[in-house]
Amino acid sequence: MEQKKYCHEITKETPHGNLIIRGPVIGAEIENLKMDDGLQAFRSPKQQKEAITDIANLPEGRVIIAIHEDTIIGYVTFLYPDPLERWSQAKMDNLLELGAIEVSSNYRHIHVGEDLLKVAFLDDAMEDFIIYTTEYYWHWDLKNTKLSIWDYRKMMEKMMSSAGLEWFATDDPEICSHPANCLMVRIGKRVPLTSIEEFDHIRFMNRFMY
Repeated sequence: MEQKKYCHEITKETPHGNLIIRGPVIGAEIENLKMDDGLQAFRSPKQQKEAITDIANLPEGRVIIAIHEDTIIGYVTFLYPDPLERWSQAKMDNLLELGAIEVSSNYRHIHVGEDLLKVAFLDDAMEDFIIYTTEYYWHWDLKNTKLSIWDYRKMMEKMMSSAGLEWFATDDPEICSHPANCLMVRIGKRVPLTSIEEFDHIRFMNRFMY
């Protein structure tokens, strides 16, 4: 499902100066901006810039960015599920993964993550989608935040719930491999019951777990 992209924007006053949170943005806009050196949770800033540019250029891809002056200091991405993961098996065109959310270590504790999600869901088109995110503790920045696994989990849940994502049960082996891992989901207001049932089926694929 190719989406029409309407760009939403808010300005946030911070001790660093004003931040602009906007999106969905196109790849060309990302290419014209720098990446903050504190964006290293997944890969180097240069490689991550290439990755989010590619996502922004996908027909279904949505990237929201937080900008300070000419530098990206945070982002959140939405795209179709990875073909190798269970979530893609139903081939649903109204299922999007919240693939990554990251805020530079230089801009923590000012709620930029919540603002990125707020802007993402300003778009009424999101009411046509089931949005899910898989949270794995091994992706969390425990070292720099100095939080315990459980405190980090609480922080992630609070941030995701600010945008209407809720904890959902699943028998996915990776999520079940550690009690801190979780699946969080937001079901848009216009998502049909048939799609919700399809999603429920892929949440529980091991019948013995019912």
